Amino acid sequence: MHCESSLLDAWQRLNRRIVRCARCPRLRAYGAEVARRKRRAYAGQEYWGRPVPNFGDPQARLLVVGLAPAEHGAPRTGRMFTGDRSGQWLYRALYKAGFATQPESLGRDDGLRLRDCAITAVCHCAPPGNKPTRDELLQCRPWLDELIEQLPLRVIVALGQIAWQGVVAQARHRGWLMGRAARFAHGAIVPLAGERWLLGSYHPSQQNTFTGRLTEAMFDGVFEQARHLLSSTADASADPDGCRSAV
Repeated sequence: MHCESSLLDAWQRLNRRIVRCARCPRLRAYGAEVARRKRRAYAGQEYWGRPVPNFGDPQARLLVVGLAPAEHGAPRTGRMFTGDRSGQWLYRALYKAGFATQPESLGRDDGLRLRDCAITAVCHCAPPGNKPTRDELLQCRPWLDELIEQLPLRVIVALGQIAWQGVVAQARHRGWLMGRAARFAHGAIVPLAGERWLLGSYHPSQQNTFTGRLTEAMFDGVFEQARHLLSSTADASADPDGCRSAV
């Protein structure tokens, strides 16, 4: 219980710092403007209007990494991939693979819990045009670094090429990946040091799902693969108290 409490405390401290982050004035100003003008369909709702914290299990072995919140999705609801069509695809797939307690994410108080899974992004604020600058991605990188340090990860799913590049940079920094650069592709599987894997998936954006570039079967297959890899990996990171540690 002490171990679980310590992990939860570290998780909550990191999220509080993310929410207070003001490293990127352009993104904070844009987020505040979106929260003020709102979309007509959500005019009666109070927008979160701040950087979006990580969501999920503080002891997760699976980490899902996206690009950035969509401006009327997570910046409105305050939860990663919640309030937009991409999130509908993601939580349905996580539920089918056994990583979520329900197939929909409606808001922070809907009772949804993730099992052995956490969700983050390489940029925690909604950028104009869904395009963070290189400097903004670098400013946000320490949050991903701290999260990976906390979690006993075995599988990382990168949604899209920019998320993939962010994870590859982390893997190289930690000595998990050596040699030639790992190229992004949907369904890519890259072994990392310490019985870890990096999986690639097209992002479940409307641009990909509406055009058929990404189908439900393709997306589900990524999380089925993640489940298979976790199931086939001996959890050597479990300590005597039953808590996992990031080794």
